[in-house]
Amino acid sequence: MPADFVPTALDRTAPFYIAGHRGLVGSAIWRQLRARGFESLIGRSSSELDLRDRDAVFGFFAKEKPRNVVLAAAKVGGIMANNTYPVDFLSENLRIQVNVLDAALKHGVERLLFLGSSCIYPKLAPQPIKEEYLLTGHLEPTNDAYAIAKIAGILQIQAVRRQYGLPWISAMPTNLYGPGDNFSPQGSHVLPALIRRYDEARREGIESVTNWGTGSPRREFLHVDDMASACVHLLENYDGADQVNVGTGHDSTVEEIAQIVAEEVGYTGRIEWDTSKPDGTPRKLLDTTKLRESGWEPSIGLRKGIASTIAWYRDHVNVARS
Repeated sequence: MPADFVPTALDRTAPFYIAGHRGLVGSAIWRQLRARGFESLIGRSSSELDLRDRDAVFGFFAKEKPRNVVLAAAKVGGIMANNTYPVDFLSENLRIQVNVLDAALKHGVERLLFLGSSCIYPKLAPQPIKEEYLLTGHLEPTNDAYAIAKIAGILQIQAVRRQYGLPWISAMPTNLYGPGDNFSPQGSHVLPALIRRYDEARREGIESVTNWGTGSPRREFLHVDDMASACVHLLENYDGADQVNVGTGHDSTVEEIAQIVAEEVGYTGRIEWDTSKPDGTPRKLLDTTKLRESGWEPSIGLRKGIASTIAWYRDHVNVARS
C-alpha cells in the first residue's frame, strides 16, 4: 500500500467502470455517481460484454482503461434459486470476479470496490455480525456456494493489497431492495417476492397468501439508494483490508415485513405460513459500527422504502424482471 495513500474525493472526470450497471445495485450506484457529477461513467450490458469471458474482459479493460471500478456484477437469487443451482452460483460468480479483478490489476485500476453479501458470514454467527466473524463457522447450506464465491472475492482484494499495494476495498451489504429489483417468482429475494405476491393477490381478489417458512427469522433491509450512497462514501473515505458491513443496524421478523408489505400494497386477506419450507438463517443483523464511525448513516426508512418500491413495481410491472 502506498505509505502516503489517504482516501479522498475521486476525480469526477476519470473513467469509472460500474460492472453490473443495469442490476439492482449497479444501477443505483450509476444514479448516485451521476448525481454527484461524475462525467465518465462506463457500463456494458451482459450482451455487450460477457464477464465470464476472460479474453473479452481483458480486451475491454485494455480499450477503456478505467481508473476506478465498482464490481457489482453477480449472479444473484433467493433461497430457492441458490439451493437449486449451487453450481451455477459458484462457477459464474467466481469467473466474473477473477476476470474483472485480474484485468483491473493488469491495467492499473487505482481504486476498486468489490461488493459481496451478508451471506458470507456463518449461519449461527453472534448478533449483530461483526466483520471479524468471517470464516469462524459453518455457512447457511442453502446459499453456501454463492457465499464461498463472495468470500473468494474478499480474499482476492486482500491479496492484491498485500502483493501489489493497491488501495482496493470490499463492502458487504445487508439485504437490499428498491427500484430495479428482481420480482420473478423463481429468482427473487424475500421482499420483492412479497411485493409481487401481495399485489397480485390484491388485484385478483385472492383470500389468503401463503409464505415460505415460519415468519420468525429476522432480516435487515437497506434501500439500494442508501447502499449506493454508502459505496461512494467508502471509496472517498475508507481504506482497509477488512470488508465493511453496510446496513441499517436494525432488523424485523419476516412476518413483520410481510405485514408492512400487505398494508402498503392494500391487501386485506389472510397471511399464512408453510412451515415445511426452509427459513434460512435465523437472524442476519450486521454490525455497522465501522461504517458509521467513518461518517455515513442511512436515510431511507423501511416503510417509506417499501412504499416507494411498490410504486416503482406498479409503474414497471410489464417490464419488471419476470
